[in-house]
Amino acid sequence: MSVNFIHGLVAIFCLFPVGFMAFRGEARSDFTPNTAFWACLALSALGPLAWVLVQLSGTWQAGLTSALWVSIAATMTLFAMLAWSVRETWRLTPLLVPYMALMGLVALLAEASGRGEGATIPPISTMPTGAGAGPDGWLIVHIVISVATYALVTISAVAALAAFLQDRALKTKRPTKLTHKLPSVADCGSMTVRLLGWGEAILGLGLITGMAAEYKVRGTLLVFDHKTILSILAFVVIGGVLFAHHKTGLRGRKAARYVLLGYLLLALGYIGVKVVTDVILA
Repeated sequence: MSVNFIHGLVAIFCLFPVGFMAFRGEARSDFTPNTAFWACLALSALGPLAWVLVQLSGTWQAGLTSALWVSIAATMTLFAMLAWSVRETWRLTPLLVPYMALMGLVALLAEASGRGEGATIPPISTMPTGAGAGPDGWLIVHIVISVATYALVTISAVAALAAFLQDRALKTKRPTKLTHKLPSVADCGSMTVRLLGWGEAILGLGLITGMAAEYKVRGTLLVFDHKTILSILAFVVIGGVLFAHHKTGLRGRKAARYVLLGYLLLALGYIGVKVVTDVILA
């Protein structure tokens, strides 16, 4: 068993305490987060983040394993900040944490199989300066923006899923233990739209910086590969959801379906392409 595998396992275990607290019986609709909950939530962010910093060590590895761990670390860090500052966001914990743990398990399987490593971008300190520094600079900015976009849209998709579950429970008059712990339909809708708006703006910046990087390297603005096409489709779908919400008040289960579709397209472009190239075709 490799050291990386053990470190990854420890990072996954860091997610368990807050997940356990979220699923405890007292975490019902009138539960108020206490110091123990916030400490466990901070651990769930710091564990994966520390592992990412150790794993990358100043470099960027473009493989599946690194992409998954960076996504987990970014999503949990952003979620911890939102849970602290935005009303009722912490109630998404019962849905988000299991999903992040599942992603961590997939990363461990990729690590154990010896696949998913991908290419490595050298540390910034070793990059050439002067005329050759442009492409690397744009690429670093593009990577940071892409990771932030994926984290935002992930949390937004989880909020949309929560809205879907709550709406269905209300219409069928069959609430469950899980729906009692999730935010209300109104709160889920508000979070979804707000996070989608931020995600759409950052995704637009990501497309622009991606085009700038391509132009610096290849002299063309767009290369219509799978990642680019899926990212553009995600941008269009998310923009359509926001427009429909503004014009027609689109919400509820129908809105959730479109939000999840946009997230699926973004996930296929960011993670799915790496699964195909690093695992299936490796």
